[in-house]
Amino acid sequence: MNRLEALFSKKKQNILSIYYTAGYPALNDTLRIAEELEAAGADLLEIGFPYSDPVADGPVIQGSSKIALDNGMNLKLLFEQLKDLRSRVNIPVLLMGYVNPMLQFGVENFCRACKEVGVDGCIVPDLPMAEYERHYKTLFGSYDLCNIFLITPQTSEERIRKIDSLSRGFIYLLSSSATTGKNLDVSEDTEAYFSRIQSMNLKNPLMIGFGIHDRHTFKKTAAYASGAIIGSAFVKNIGEGKPVSDFIASITGT
Repeated sequence: MNRLEALFSKKKQNILSIYYTAGYPALNDTLRIAEELEAAGADLLEIGFPYSDPVADGPVIQGSSKIALDNGMNLKLLFEQLKDLRSRVNIPVLLMGYVNPMLQFGVENFCRACKEVGVDGCIVPDLPMAEYERHYKTLFGSYDLCNIFLITPQTSEERIRKIDSLSRGFIYLLSSSATTGKNLDVSEDTEAYFSRIQSMNLKNPLMIGFGIHDRHTFKKTAAYASGAIIGSAFVKNIGEGKPVSDFIASITGT
C-alpha cells in the first residue's frame, strides 16, 4: 500500500486533490507550491508535466503549459526539482501529463525516477489502456506506481469494469466530455451519470474532475465519490499571484 492507497483507506469522503503545472508561474515554484498546498489542507497533489499539445486541457492549463515550457521545464528538470520532495511534503503526489514526453524520457526511466523522488503514481490520459496492460502494467507495479485511468459519460460499462480491474489508487471520473476549465453545471443529467457510476460498486474509489472550481461544485460532486479534483481554477489563482492558502480555504470552508 503506497501513500495514495493509504489516503483512500483512511479518508473516505471529501478528499481534495489539486492539480497545478510544474514550472508555473515561475520555473522554480514547483516544490514551493506543493508545500503550501499541503500546509493549507489539500489531501492529494497532481503535478502536471507540460507538453506542447495538451489535447485534454482548456485554455487556462494550455496557457500554463506554454509558460512552463518557455520557462525551461521538462521531465529531467522536474525530477531534479522533486529530489527533496519527501523531506518537505508528506501527502500523496501524482504526476499528470501526456504519453509523448514520457516515451521520450523512457518509460522505465520515468518509473524509476518517480520511485526515487517519492511520486506515488501518474495520470496519462492518452496512454491507451491496452498498451498499458500489454507493455507497462508489470513495470509500473515493480516501482509501486499507481496508474490512474479516466472515464467519461460515454465510457461503456464493459470498459469501466476493465479499467477497474487494472486500476490502483482511484479512478478519475470526468464530469463531462469537455476539456478542462469549463465550469461545471451540476445538472440532473450529470447527477444521473454520477449516480450510475456510483451504483456500479467498483472496487476502486472515484475522484471527480473537470469543471470543479468552487466550494459548491466541490461539495456537490464529492457527494458521489471519495472526493474531487480542482485544476484550472487553482492554476488561474496562482497565475494571478493570489495566496494558495486563501484558495484552499475558499474550497474547504476552513
